[in-house]
Amino acid sequence: MAMLDLDTSDRPARAEETLDPADWEVLRLLGHRMVDDALRMLATVRDRPAWQPVPEEVVAAFRAPLPREGREAAAVYGDYRRLVEPYPVGNIHPRFWGWVIGSGSPFGALAELLAATLNPNMSGLRNAGVHVEEQVLAWSREMMGFPETASGVLVSGGSEANTFGLAVGLQAKAGFDIAREGVLGAPGRPTLYASAQTHYSVEKSVRLLGLGSESLRLVPVDADFRIDLGALEALVAQDRAAGMRPFGVVGTAGTVNTGAFDDLEALAGFARREDLWFHIDGAFGAWVALAPEWASLAAGMAEADSLAFDFHKWLHTPIEAACVLVRDAEAHHATFAAHADYLEPLPRGIGHLGGQFANLGPQLTRGFRALKIWMSIKAHGVEAFGRLVAQNIRQARYLADRIVATPALELMAPVPSNVVCFRYRVDGDGAASDALNREIVMRLQERGIAVPSQTLLHGRFAIRVCVANHRSRREDFDILVDAVVALGREIAAAG
Repeated sequence: MAMLDLDTSDRPARAEETLDPADWEVLRLLGHRMVDDALRMLATVRDRPAWQPVPEEVVAAFRAPLPREGREAAAVYGDYRRLVEPYPVGNIHPRFWGWVIGSGSPFGALAELLAATLNPNMSGLRNAGVHVEEQVLAWSREMMGFPETASGVLVSGGSEANTFGLAVGLQAKAGFDIAREGVLGAPGRPTLYASAQTHYSVEKSVRLLGLGSESLRLVPVDADFRIDLGALEALVAQDRAAGMRPFGVVGTAGTVNTGAFDDLEALAGFARREDLWFHIDGAFGAWVALAPEWASLAAGMAEADSLAFDFHKWLHTPIEAACVLVRDAEAHHATFAAHADYLEPLPRGIGHLGGQFANLGPQLTRGFRALKIWMSIKAHGVEAFGRLVAQNIRQARYLADRIVATPALELMAPVPSNVVCFRYRVDGDGAASDALNREIVMRLQERGIAVPSQTLLHGRFAIRVCVANHRSRREDFDILVDAVVALGREIAAAG
């Protein structure tokens, strides 16, 4: 085998490269400008449209060829100011109420900058960030009423948190070692139960777990859009008699469509009697626990076997930041733990803790999500967040009262928490009414007035307002009501 020629003495030297700036002072000044511009944008966001479409000429700019050589950082920042900043989703605006998207916070954004600066891999290697995440998890257990012995891990969002919780439930209740044998070893079809109003991520979860969507049994809801407990009981009994293997039931603390809360205490009792894993999707609604006057909505939440919730919704942490808590720490670890020689803990040094968090989920490389949560809670305190939750619920009730008092509008569902579904009244068939209300939503968005979203309730189109925004004021809801009425008349007059 030929030997490589390693003699480089007669070769021209080439300077070694780095991504650090040649002049740190230039980057420092640009960084100050970027922070100043970002904070100015947040401070003046009320003066901007709630949303505006991206012009075609801006879209065309994103079809530029792959850069082969770099440009000055200031010029690239100029591209951001021109092409990106004016056209956000809009959830930082006080009249953004679409879907369930939190509005973030200025201090949280600065904390995110610090996390990116340190840029650690939060797999569990020994560093201060591990202790930050451990404290956030301890605070989470306290806020949600879980025991100190419960396990938990920070994840990207509620969808991932639901998947993690259900994966542990499947391992714990499937009746065999699914982590070793896989779903092919199931003695009967593992079956999960949830209401027809459950978030669509639960169906994604059963598919990702290899069970298939037919393993998810959607249970009818009552007039308040809460799971029908009698129908659930009958369905579980029927499936057991048919040879299926029920393993879990999902309760929802705040449905996306209407903000309904299932009877979590009753579901917890049912799950115990039937030996089912009880998972709660509390993506945004779990945070009513911080608002004493509304905490009863989530009574029974602390009895869950696993609980999913998002910091980036009603706790206003910059996206992404969510958590899953698991009552049985051993079951959590058994579901995800795996051995690797390169992750064996050492008696001392950076590898002392091994893959602590990596063994609580599928990720080995994990971002420092905990820092922005930790700093936000320390800066504002949980009581402030509880007051904001209560404020949003009061604002939703105010909007509902305005709708009921406006003859041109009709409320389409109860308002148990922070979601209001309504529509502009139209005489005539349902299709014409749906078309007009659909047009109202699009014009509200395109004119930058406000951003509600939409849904279907009992097959009818509804304008949906989810109030989870710390910048909203009562005057914003007056603007919305007046605009919907004006647009409804405008569209109806135009035929």
